Amino acid sequence: MSSYQEIVEREQKYLLNTYARYPLAIARGKGVYVYDVDGKRYLDFLTGLGVNALGHAHPRIVKVIRDQATKVIHVSNLYYNEYQGLLAQKLCTASGLDRAFFSNSGTEAIEGALKLVRAAGHAISPEKSIVIALDNSFHGRTMGALALTGQPKYRKDFDPMLEGVRFVPRNDVEALCNAMDDKVCAIVLEPIQGEGGIQETTPEFLQACRAMADQKRAALIFDEIQCGLGRTGRLFAFEHFGVKPDVVCIAKPLAAGLPLGAFLATEKFAQHITPGKHGTTFGGGPLTCRVALEYLAILEDENLLERVRRVGAYFSQKLREFVDRFEIATEVRGVGAIQALQLNIPGKPVMDGALANGLLINVTQDNVLRFLPPFLLEEKHVDRGVRILKKQLAAAQKQAKAEKKAAVKA
Repeated sequence: MSSYQEIVEREQKYLLNTYARYPLAIARGKGVYVYDVDGKRYLDFLTGLGVNALGHAHPRIVKVIRDQATKVIHVSNLYYNEYQGLLAQKLCTASGLDRAFFSNSGTEAIEGALKLVRAAGHAISPEKSIVIALDNSFHGRTMGALALTGQPKYRKDFDPMLEGVRFVPRNDVEALCNAMDDKVCAIVLEPIQGEGGIQETTPEFLQACRAMADQKRAALIFDEIQCGLGRTGRLFAFEHFGVKPDVVCIAKPLAAGLPLGAFLATEKFAQHITPGKHGTTFGGGPLTCRVALEYLAILEDENLLERVRRVGAYFSQKLREFVDRFEIATEVRGVGAIQALQLNIPGKPVMDGALANGLLINVTQDNVLRFLPPFLLEEKHVDRGVRILKKQLAAAQKQAKAEKKAAVKA
């Protein structure tokens, strides 16, 4: 096995300079833990940015991958395979939507959904092509998804964006109403903004989105790529709000670590995609679809959604205790296995300290600690993570006070 230094040097020489890597090379994982190339163990509260919802090396997933790999991995969408229809049936039945399209990733699911609603809009009027998105949103890094992403830092250097997108503030019903007209073909939003700092939309705002979409014959698209498929304690995040979308985009944990995304749509909108209008080479292959079916079966068989709700509530309570204890911790947001701790100082030193002490988390929006733990998490794992976080928050607060004191003296 290569050493940590060999891995770093090789990547720095040959890879596109895309990622600001953390100083960790992961060699393997088991359950809620991962291990680096030197054998050090880390409690994983990030799960590959929400992908590894079943933790690492779940025995049922490993068994299915091994078995299917000996049969057939890829056949292309020119042919039928046994598992794509079964997975579509499972997801459509669970969501109450009618049809599915399988992609390779979340951003491709967004792209497909965007094409779908544009086609549906054009069937009404050539001018019906405007999409309303939210400030502070994140929908992906391909050009269409990027055009819907309401954060300038991600769009910088890539103009011109796809035309026809209007941004409104999250939870601002008046701004939404002002942006709506007959040219709007869709409203797209994350029920819980992930990269934006685990920011929830209100039921009232979602209800207004539903009403305005119906009034203007537009689609309501929910991006549940990060917050969906069980992370909130329900299979779909929209179940918490009592508002059903016309299209929902999903991905991250769907195939338990293998690349698979999808969008699900009502027949009203799905009918506007016909053969030749959209497609994919890899999406919906027999391996990924069979693994996704196993993922959904495991959620049911191991009653993991109930565990997400129970352990998530326990974790939220522990995070709120940090707000009471530390001046630098100001707010807890989120639900289940998608939560955040807002700080009033940069979060990177806390994240770095947690990493050095065996806990994987990350920072978004500079001062938000983001937690996307596996659904297998138990209260004892929360306690272990909280002990590490407590130590790092105490050190960060001490440092912040020292810097403030020094600044006053200066």
